[in-house]
Amino acid sequence: MASVPTGTTFAVATAFGSTKTVSAVTNATEAVCTSTAHGLANGDVVEVTSGWGRLNKRYARLKSVTTNDFTLEGIDTTNTTYFPAGSGTGSVRKVNTFTTVGQITGASSSGGDPKTVSYKYMDSDVEYNINDGFSATSYSLDIDADAIGSGGYSALKSLTEVQTDTCLLMTLRNGSKVYQPCTVALNESPSLQDGQINKVKAAFNGNNRLTRYAS
Repeated sequence: MASVPTGTTFAVATAFGSTKTVSAVTNATEAVCTSTAHGLANGDVVEVTSGWGRLNKRYARLKSVTTNDFTLEGIDTTNTTYFPAGSGTGSVRKVNTFTTVGQITGASSSGGDPKTVSYKYMDSDVEYNINDGFSATSYSLDIDADAIGSGGYSALKSLTEVQTDTCLLMTLRNGSKVYQPCTVALNESPSLQDGQINKVKAAFNGNNRLTRYAS
């Protein structure tokens, strides 16, 4: 069933747990990580640091957690061309706190478009195209300028100052969740337009592919 943007909520990761070393990652339809006595639980959301570029800095929800292992829900690493066996080790850190960003008057996205490389052989009059990944995805939120005293506004301001990696969480009206690894840039200069409330703009600049769950 189709859904609309109305009802979407936004939050940003503001507190993380300690880093847990990952000593092995399997090639599987849902990657299994080995991390001795990690202390994580089913449903935890983690930031992954990995030797695999397609997994590095991405966020995943955990399932099938045991004392020394856990599964990255929905993270398919079966293709050994992109996920060479044995080289996906790294670490994870749990998101302890997502801080809600409220009083949003509008949202937009950009990027995520396919990138291509064009070439042509001398004996041909037609070009060829090779897919070359995707451009970085960014999200932009318009926020009521009077939200300056809220926890969400303060979180965006702090993240802008330190420029550390974080995660934008979007919870859609239908309950699905989107986790976008990013950095934050809050422009505190109010936008003034007659007939409109004063607004500020926050940009969330993507660092890798988002992860999406149906609920």
